[in-house]
Amino acid sequence: MLHVSDLSRPVIVAPMAGGPSTPGLVTTAAEAGGMGFLAAGYRSVEEVVEQVEMVQRAGTTVFGVNLFVPGTRPTSPSDLAAVRTYRDRLVPLARHYGVEMPRLDPDDDRAGTSGADDDGWHGKIPALLDLRVPMVSFTFGCPPADVVSRFHQVGTACLATVTSAGEARRATAAGVDALVVQGPGAGGHRAVFDARANPPEQSLDDLFGAVRSVVDLPLVVTGGLTAPEEVRPWLGRADAVALGTAFLDAEEAGTHPLYRAALHDSRFTQTVVTRAFSGRWARGLRNGFTDAYSDGAPAAYPAVNRLTGVLRAAAARSGDLDNLSLWAGTSWQQTPTGTVAQIMRGLTDGLVA
Repeated sequence: MLHVSDLSRPVIVAPMAGGPSTPGLVTTAAEAGGMGFLAAGYRSVEEVVEQVEMVQRAGTTVFGVNLFVPGTRPTSPSDLAAVRTYRDRLVPLARHYGVEMPRLDPDDDRAGTSGADDDGWHGKIPALLDLRVPMVSFTFGCPPADVVSRFHQVGTACLATVTSAGEARRATAAGVDALVVQGPGAGGHRAVFDARANPPEQSLDDLFGAVRSVVDLPLVVTGGLTAPEEVRPWLGRADAVALGTAFLDAEEAGTHPLYRAALHDSRFTQTVVTRAFSGRWARGLRNGFTDAYSDGAPAAYPAVNRLTGVLRAAAARSGDLDNLSLWAGTSWQQTPTGTVAQIMRGLTDGLVA
């Protein structure tokens, strides 16, 4: 079974759903002595299988796949009312782009309003078991113990992403092999188990200490680590570091050209944590959309994500950075360019043979 301590270079390219994570990114991360994760989030079962098979055909044996744990909270009438109100706020923007907003029919799961969307969880689990991937990680919740056990039976190691000591205890009780400790500076979605809760603000350093005090598992740290001076203090202290923003502009990443340009655009001066794009807390570059819609965006994933999807697609077609979700960590201004191997060497030079 693969363990994070087996890496010759303790750097993990974090899963980045929505396009940046590619088989090429994952394969080259392994070739550089580190490890990469494919992002199964938002992808169909067939797409996930295709990407895993591409990595396997390349001969890569050190990689993982990240899964979104589906929520279990039922949708209430007040939830639906909040989503409808939010949809009404977005209609003028849809008209601006000449697109139609998704309908809100609580009996139609395609609308994403029922809360029943499991992101293909029940199809992805058996598919990944059949593929015998080296490692899986879980985000947005605690993986069920029986799922962890099934992966162990085929030799797959399991990681869970946690944002508090309490979540760390729950994941450990489920039998995972290691924890990804996500601090508040992380770009993209916060992994907090309770979608309705505010994301913890405990610093990564304090969070690491709190988790270390309650569990005895290998720990991977992540969140706001982009520049070498931010990464290097963790090498040797944690078992590995996981970086997303640092690899957004890597040559092998599937990051949209507009997104790449935004990372180096001087008009963007800060990041914000918002529910405006997906209904879950996520950190990205502050832009027109976050300013206009963060206030009052409901805690309703995947409904909000479905509503804004057509708007984000239209914004991309129009080259409009103000209405794109530009996920990035707090140190996005340090985002390097180059190949995965070059970026990894820049992060660890002189510290890793």
